[in-house]
Amino acid sequence: MAMRKKGSKKAARAHEVIIPDKLYFRIGEVARLCRLPAYVLRFWETEFPQLKPVKSSTGQRMYRKRDVESVVRIKKLLYEDGFTIPGARAQLREEMKPDRNQSALPFPATAPTNVAYWRHELQQILQILSARH
Repeated sequence: MAMRKKGSKKAARAHEVIIPDKLYFRIGEVARLCRLPAYVLRFWETEFPQLKPVKSSTGQRMYRKRDVESVVRIKKLLYEDGFTIPGARAQLREEMKPDRNQSALPFPATAPTNVAYWRHELQQILQILSARH
């Protein structure tokens, strides 16, 4: 029987960040949500290219939801997973790469390349469609 530490569920919930459904967040809101000082967020903007809040006409940083999600991910990599800043940057870059193991499209390996074949195929499709009317 597995023993659970007291308060482990509470501790896990303390690390969860619930991001409200809004278009933009000011730096102070992001700092409160993520439990980080604002200067850390400003520093991370210089270290992580994924973190690019837009600036309002008054110069206020406006974070989008995906920026806040990036902050949460960066915080986890640095504070919980023990990555260095360059290591976290590399990990984020790796996570952004498209999946190279994606399966191939189900086209026949030896698809005909001559125009006459495709013209014939298209004419058959046209006949099927025109027969419906």
